Amino acid sequence: MGVRAEATPNPNALKFTTDKLIFQGNNSISVMPGDTSEHEILNDLMKLKGVDNVFGYQNFITVNKQFDVEWDDLQPEVIKVFESYGY
Repeated sequence: MGVRAEATPNPNALKFTTDKLIFQGNNSISVMPGDTSEHEILNDLMKLKGVDNVFGYQNFITVNKQFDVEWDDLQPEVIKVFESYGY
């Protein structure tokens, strides 16, 4: 089924869910501007122009965009990152 994008209550955030486990354990992972993670997928998402921060837990990553960026432009780039990791 690949990656599904779902709306959140925040119009600047989309939740991207996969059928596969991305992160082991019960801890969530957040990456803010200027931070890096041991999880390369989060670092690669943060490198995308327009991404403000990311939050991951088990089989999903929520991507928060900068307010002046359109999802129509950013969402395909986010999906490409997921696909590059086999999701």
